[in-house]
Amino acid sequence: MTQLTKRAILISLVLGIVLFVLSYQLGKENAFLLLNNDLGTIADHFFRYWTHTADGAVWVPITLLIIFFKRDQFLLVLSSIVFSTLFSQLSKNIFFKGSPRPSLAISDHSLFHSVNGVELHSLNSFPSGHTTTAFTIFLLATVLIPRKWILPVGLCYAILAGYSRIYLAQHFPIDVAGGIIAAILTICISIFVQNKWAKN
Repeated sequence: MTQLTKRAILISLVLGIVLFVLSYQLGKENAFLLLNNDLGTIADHFFRYWTHTADGAVWVPITLLIIFFKRDQFLLVLSSIVFSTLFSQLSKNIFFKGSPRPSLAISDHSLFHSVNGVELHSLNSFPSGHTTTAFTIFLLATVLIPRKWILPVGLCYAILAGYSRIYLAQHFPIDVAGGIIAAILTICISIFVQNKWAKN
């Protein structure tokens, strides 16, 4: 594991811990209301579309690029896809199944900001799958593109994707924190798998 990746993991871990502590100290609903603010029409449009950069479908072009340009890292990417999906979906649908999202937990919808045209989901809140995907891609990028600029660019992408879930009233901050931790576990396991395969 490179120093760049270690630094990215450390920054992500600190961010996740801060969100966990904030949620614990204020309560997850109050932490959500603190961060879910109406930032105006431009922000509404931006986050409405930016959140899709962390959809599961984003793995398709990434995988194709790896096949064409970094085939020796294919197992790393495949492991990242598999483990990030397992961590987020098993948690959502088995371990924390039925956990309410903001629209269900907060009955008075006038208390929070939502974006017109964006459907509000109500269940299976923890963790945020979009955040898991975004931070997995960010951490993966530090392995595949070992350049200093990838850290701030990737981190900005991941933070905005994670925050979009709060801004669009789809997740609590603690769900975003869970997604970050899931991404860290994903990349650590995937690097281990890749290294084991390379040695064999």
